Amino acid sequence: MTEALHFESFEAGNARIHICSTEKFKTNLLMVMVQQSLSPETVTRHALLPSVLQRGTRTYPTTVGLKRKLDEMYGANLFGDVTKRGENHVMQLGLEVANERFLTGTSSLLEEGAAFLGEILTQPAIDGERFADGFIQSEKKNLKQKIESLMDDKIRYAAHRCVSEMCAGEPYALFNHGRLEDLDEIDSENLYTYYRELLRTRPLDLYFIGHLSRTEVESLVKRHFDVGSGNRTPVPSPLVQSEVKDVKRVVDRLDVNQGKLNMGYRTPVTYADDTYPALLMYNGILGGFPHSKLFVNVREKASLAYYAASRIESHKGILTVQSGIEIDNYQRAVDIIQEQFDLMAQGKFNETEWSQTRAMLINQLRERQDRAYDLIDAHYHGVISGRKRSLEQMVRELETVTRDDVTAIAQQVKLDTIYFLRDQKEEAAHGSN
Repeated sequence: MTEALHFESFEAGNARIHICSTEKFKTNLLMVMVQQSLSPETVTRHALLPSVLQRGTRTYPTTVGLKRKLDEMYGANLFGDVTKRGENHVMQLGLEVANERFLTGTSSLLEEGAAFLGEILTQPAIDGERFADGFIQSEKKNLKQKIESLMDDKIRYAAHRCVSEMCAGEPYALFNHGRLEDLDEIDSENLYTYYRELLRTRPLDLYFIGHLSRTEVESLVKRHFDVGSGNRTPVPSPLVQSEVKDVKRVVDRLDVNQGKLNMGYRTPVTYADDTYPALLMYNGILGGFPHSKLFVNVREKASLAYYAASRIESHKGILTVQSGIEIDNYQRAVDIIQEQFDLMAQGKFNETEWSQTRAMLINQLRERQDRAYDLIDAHYHGVISGRKRSLEQMVRELETVTRDDVTAIAQQVKLDTIYFLRDQKEEAAHGSN
């Protein structure tokens, strides 16, 4: 039987600490989360920062020296990135180190790991009051390539374009890795100024998962994470806009052979709401799994799509459909996808769809207990939404969702945007323009 894992949370200085003590894993995972409001003014700097911080520290000022230290810690894994959670832009820095109980000849690996991650966060390699120029130029080049590579993956590109058109004028429209037009203005001095302000003022959460105690963690934080004691500015809750006046229809033309049809919908429900588990059931029946309506009816029965699925953004109240279609099948695909939404609003889902969806969702939640990173990710949803649920609590809530609950959600879902990525031919498919 899967071990039920829980976090204990408390404050140290002005940071929030979250500990999950368990003997389940052979490694200890330490992670830092720093929230920022998603905005045009900060999105690119925030995206650049984790890669710059991973290039060097005061003690290990070269990338070679830093990697050598990771090797010395039995191949510890350092990682960092930025993600969107609604209109929160979250910087993550993490370190996974072996649990020293399973090693011989060392008793300080957790201590070394905490010191190392604390230095990555608070004592980066600098030149006076600026980051090292070489690191900035190198990482700006890497970020530029990352932003441009979005065009190489047409499925991701279409998903981003749909959301950017749907949420035009809202922060959520921004790409989490930033904007090319900002890169020239970023230099080693203004990025360092941004970093210091971010670390001093924005919500900061430290996570520890492994065979450790609260007493140990309190001591590690005190010694290695100089997080300060001033006030931190909360990041405002994301704007949830569920009303739709007119459906947007957007067509992009690129050199592609297969069309990408994405449809964006508004819902009034986010992770913080009591009805969130019903939204999970709704999305699961509609398009979350191979037994779901979109896959079965659009892809399998009608043979209209190479793939067809839906996903929800838990903090923004957005549901999106992704499908790959023959370009001439545009209008037929739009119609049959919308039919699935209409069936949901009429409460027309069968027992197989219902029971398999609930079983799959609960299984997914229980599997998350087996992965330390997923445990943190699931807990952090509760931190940024202000609505904490353990994985077991979410399972219990899913078990009590009724058909009427799901139908009530379905009747509030509204089509906002139809986005179509198609070829360059001037002769349009029926209704595709």
